[in-house]
Amino acid sequence: MPEKLAEKIEVDLVLEAIYKRHGYDFRNYARSSLMRRLHYVRQKSSLGRLSDMIPLVLYDEAFANQLLLDISVTVTEMFRDPEFFVELRSIVIPMLKTYPFVKIWHAGCATGEEVYSMAVLLEEEGFYDRVQIYATDMNQESLSTAEEGIYPLESIRNFTKNYQKSGGKASFSDYYHAKYQMGKMKEDLKRNIVFSQHNLATDNAFGEMHLIICRNVLIYFDKQLQNQVYQLFNQSLVPRGFLCLGSKESIEFSEIQSQYEALSSKWRIFRKQLPL
Repeated sequence: MPEKLAEKIEVDLVLEAIYKRHGYDFRNYARSSLMRRLHYVRQKSSLGRLSDMIPLVLYDEAFANQLLLDISVTVTEMFRDPEFFVELRSIVIPMLKTYPFVKIWHAGCATGEEVYSMAVLLEEEGFYDRVQIYATDMNQESLSTAEEGIYPLESIRNFTKNYQKSGGKASFSDYYHAKYQMGKMKEDLKRNIVFSQHNLATDNAFGEMHLIICRNVLIYFDKQLQNQVYQLFNQSLVPRGFLCLGSKESIEFSEIQSQYEALSSKWRIFRKQLPL
């Protein structure tokens, strides 16, 4: 059997074991990046073959939890792509303000940095008290970090630069307490955030959302899973609701493309059209 085919079978079996034992579905994730992460785990764990992970996935809880953390992509930062937040302030927020109450879904929120960015932005725009934010991720450890809202001061220095470039209206230090080289986001920012575990690959829609933000998550999915998630978002958005994706993601050529208009092609901000 050719080596590449054997390795593909190994990967299929590992992913099937993860899904059946733990309920996390990586089977339709883009294979190239997934393979890199699996091999990283294999080498770190001193395993000879990828298939050596299967017994550990099934019977070693600590290994399985660390594996899920390693292969879940959690790269994020506050006010990431500051120009996106400039567009959000100037294009989307004024329209959201016309609603008496707004529901926002941060799908794949990772460790929460972009969720707090949104809370800060809404506070500065004066209508955070009319908003409910649902922040979801499949990885419980990432969600726990998000709920704590504690980040290294070294990272917060970078967040501060992003905040300033994004059109921030105050001093970013107003939004966190610094202690022991860590910064903790102020509790008041959490007042309208609900953190919840949700798997985009397997779970149901969130209904009646006015804005869905899912940035730099879908690039790790294959076309089939991307279309599945787009349908999930489409079901969750109210008519004239907004969908924001990452700069390398697009609904172009997707099954929902005809139902949306692009408000910012560069920063992938779309608005759902009224049904015909």
